[in-house]
Amino acid sequence: MSGEGAAPGAEARTGPAAGGHASHVLEVLGVATRLGLTSFGGPIAHLGYFREEYVVRRKWLDEATYADLVALCQFLPGPASSQVGIAIGVARAGLLGGLAAWLGFTLPSAIALVAFAYGIQMLGVADTGWLHGLKVAAVAVVALAVWGMARALAPDRERATIALLSAIGAVLWPTGMGQVTIIVVAALVGLRVLPGAAAPASAQARPPVGRRLGAAALVLFGSLLAALPIARQLMPSHALAVFESFFRAGSLVFGGGHVVLPLLQAEVVPPGWVTGEQFVAGYGAAQAVPGPLFTFAAYLGAVMGPAPSGVMGAALALAAVFLPSFLLVIGALPFWDTLRGRSGFQAALRGINAAVVGLLLAALYQPVWTSAIRAPADVALALAAFGTLAVWKAPAWLVVLLTAGGGAVLSLVGR
Repeated sequence: MSGEGAAPGAEARTGPAAGGHASHVLEVLGVATRLGLTSFGGPIAHLGYFREEYVVRRKWLDEATYADLVALCQFLPGPASSQVGIAIGVARAGLLGGLAAWLGFTLPSAIALVAFAYGIQMLGVADTGWLHGLKVAAVAVVALAVWGMARALAPDRERATIALLSAIGAVLWPTGMGQVTIIVVAALVGLRVLPGAAAPASAQARPPVGRRLGAAALVLFGSLLAALPIARQLMPSHALAVFESFFRAGSLVFGGGHVVLPLLQAEVVPPGWVTGEQFVAGYGAAQAVPGPLFTFAAYLGAVMGPAPSGVMGAALALAAVFLPSFLLVIGALPFWDTLRGRSGFQAALRGINAAVVGLLLAALYQPVWTSAIRAPADVALALAAFGTLAVWKAPAWLVVLLTAGGGAVLSLVGR
């Protein structure tokens, strides 16, 4: 890092418990909150907003360090843009800075989605035209995500085959365990058949997290991932079941925020915590708010039953789905340069990325398409929304609002 960006890293390493100074923590919180209120457009747009704010305007870090943090977070499971923000917060103000960066960027959209959850619980989700329009908007958004991810992550015959086989497997085995198995198998296939070139070593500054703390975070992550399912079986508790389901989903999301859709659907819809209609309506609403798509978990926690639900359920689900991101960012920072230089790691990751294209393709069918498309008019509305997104490059939040209005009109005139 250069200039102002170097000092925060040193403070994060030498300050008490890597906690950071209070003034820097509050500074990170303020900047991140403004980004959380204004960052529309999805993860790629978020990274552009972050660069403008943190690199160009405030010079908390230089271009090379920012690019390396983005590369790290793209390789980790979880929401890449949120993880980049957490890493920058840690570099600026220690571990408390990372927490402040997450809170500021996440809470605005989480609060909006919890308010939406309370609204649909009051209004109902069965026969509301504008709410059905949100479900149709989700068809267009997910279809565009599948198309874009397929071009980027499955551009050749081998990876396209992995994606198609993964989609077939996910349709036939639509459970959380099925999706975990698909990801593991794809990693093994990638390790064997996909060439993986080692990334060049970077010249990044010393990470603001020591190797001992990083190793402890990785051990805690692995321990929770292994122990929570066992605890869930030994101590039946709905709160523990919710925490385990959302923690596992947050641990296995490779390829971007949209991939959380099939993982969460498999966790909350089959056991009856959330109905299919509630799920797709909330996913549509999540496209219309700024900030990370993972805040969809807060909506699910608010509408699910039995208790905890409402605000407590939202807080539990939100904490659980983001906790892996914290542990992985803190754990990976000290070891990133070594890890990215291993060709086997790159090859396995290529297989995983191809598989998540297939998982998202399966989710496009179930639950997104099956919940939203009931008549030819719905197909027409979905095509119009897709064209507005893909051809006219309209922002997702605007397309969501227009499609919700289209759904209201269709309900008045009759499909």
